[in-house]
Parts: sequence; structure tokens; C-alpha cells
Amino acid sequence: MPVRSSNAAWEGGLKGGKGTVALGSGAFQGPYSFGSRFEDGSGTNPEELIAAAHAGCFSMALAAGLERAGHSPEKVATTARVHLNKQDAGFAITAIDLDCEAEVPGLANDEFQTHARQAKEGCPVSKALAAVEIRLEARLLS
Repeated sequence: MPVRSSNAAWEGGLKGGKGTVALGSGAFQGPYSFGSRFEDGSGTNPEELIAAAHAGCFSMALAAGLERAGHSPEKVATTARVHLNKQDAGFAITAIDLDCEAEVPGLANDEFQTHARQAKEGCPVSKALAAVEIRLEARLLS
């Protein structure tokens, strides 16, 4: 299996510094800063990148599980929200919310919910982030 990589560089101190982050594939490169991470500044941040990875992994895992069970999904769309909060010991990612909508013709909602829970527990990014509470809201669209 391939090993994936990305890189980041930071210049300066925490509040006045700036950085860039780049995906190893070249698909994305962008700036990040104290403002883009802890305030509403422009640029990306590590939590946004984690959210993108988790949403993508979960969507693929759910589609794969549905397909293995004989249900071909037309669409699986997921938004991940990574919660970064200040705690006594500093900042921490405290929770991740997965919000999914899927179009799967002929599938009953109870079976869909089972597949969604299994995808949440089984996707590799969920496993890597297991120290954090992961909450799931999954909706089957008709």
C-alpha cells in the first residue's frame, strides 16, 4: 500500500508568523496562520484538512459497505466539522461531527443507519482519530 505525505513550513513566532501547507500529490497548497486557525482569518488550518480527510474517508467507506451489501449508492455527501477548543492544558480537538446525506435507491433507513455506523467505526481516518468523540448524523434521501 502507498504511503501518503504532505508538508508544512512555518516562519516566525506563533501569532505573527505564517505558514504554508502542501499535499504531496500537488492537489492543494495554501497558506495558514494563527488567524486562520484560532480566529476567522483567511487561509487553511490543520483542523480543516483533518475534516476534509475524514469526510472523504467516511464517504468512501460508506459507499463501499453499501456496495458490498448489494446497494449501489447514487451519491454519498459528507461534511465533517472538527471542534478545536481551548482547555486547561492548551488547545485540543474535542469532537468531530460527521453529517452525511446519501441517495441509495431501494434501501430502508434502518439498514442505511447500520451501514453508516459501520462506516464511522471502520473508516481508517475514524480509527486514527479514535481518541476524539466522533458523532454521526446520517440521512437517507428518497
